[in-house]
Amino acid sequence: MLKNLCLSIALACIAQSASAGPADDVVSVEVLSGWQTESGSQMAGLRIKLAPGWKTYWRAPGDAGIPPIISFLGSDNIANTRVQWPVPEVFYEQGMRSIGYYDEVVVPIELMPKTAGTPMTLSGEMQIGVCEEICVPAHLAFSAVIQPGGNRSPAIVAALIDRPLTEKEAGVTQAICSFAPAPNGVVVSTTLALPHTGGTEAVVIEAGDPHIWVSEPDVVRTGNQITATSRMVHSNGISFSLNRANIRITVLGANHAVDVRGCSAG
Repeated sequence: MLKNLCLSIALACIAQSASAGPADDVVSVEVLSGWQTESGSQMAGLRIKLAPGWKTYWRAPGDAGIPPIISFLGSDNIANTRVQWPVPEVFYEQGMRSIGYYDEVVVPIELMPKTAGTPMTLSGEMQIGVCEEICVPAHLAFSAVIQPGGNRSPAIVAALIDRPLTEKEAGVTQAICSFAPAPNGVVVSTTLALPHTGGTEAVVIEAGDPHIWVSEPDVVRTGNQITATSRMVHSNGISFSLNRANIRITVLGANHAVDVRGCSAG
């Protein structure tokens, strides 16, 4: 598992060294204006377009992926943002897993205005990895004025539909997790009472802290129960604590994906 961590770090270093040439011809980002929701928030989106054959990564990219970072510094009249990633694909490269998107992805963003009924400025920067035969880090700036109201964007609607199911929608009746000490970290085991999601299921466990690396889990499916076991290590090599409420478990199946927030001690 530590080998995978070292390989992941090495891939990031390779990506840095490959950044001598700009990624302008490989990837671009566009702000999509949306509509006002019944709750008063405003839907918008970021459309990431990639050159044919290139891919970028999901929020939890796997050992062979590069985690995306989105900053909204420079935005105006925005109190809160909620990024909603659509269901990604799972790839395997030289025995390591990565998770992301080919060609294009629209990432819906729900905006809550500070002052309702007035324009908002959505500005910021994305730092993402884009890969084909090599990986190139891309720094993409975006800025647009979002007028209140607006019309439903088909691209944003499609991305919202292509989201993981909630626990209730997927029929999850129990989510249990246990922690055990391990050299330099913690072993986390999660068990979901969940009907099969189709095909070969991939499970992603997130700690709720971007500084905690989580290994690709060992997964066992038995009937309507799926168990995943991962190792967690802090990126600074220090001890850390875990909060069960912050554990996030995503199951990616051929038929649908499921997003589980939090787990109990059983």
